[in-house]
Amino acid sequence: MITVNGEEIENNFTTLGDYLRYANYNPLGIAVEINEEIAPKAEYENITLKDGDKIEIVKFVGGG
Repeated sequence: MITVNGEEIENNFTTLGDYLRYANYNPLGIAVEINEEIAPKAEYENITLKDGDKIEIVKFVGGG
């Protein structure tokens, strides 16, 4: 199990990039924190997800 934005889900993903594609996130419009550390966008495909990981994803919203 991994926790994404406070919700536990099955860890059926190899990398952070795999999860983001599955969940339809646009990597250009988000920031990701894994286990209280910011994940660099360039590393999303290289970050291996492990059971117990805690992920927070924040979407950027425009407006004025």
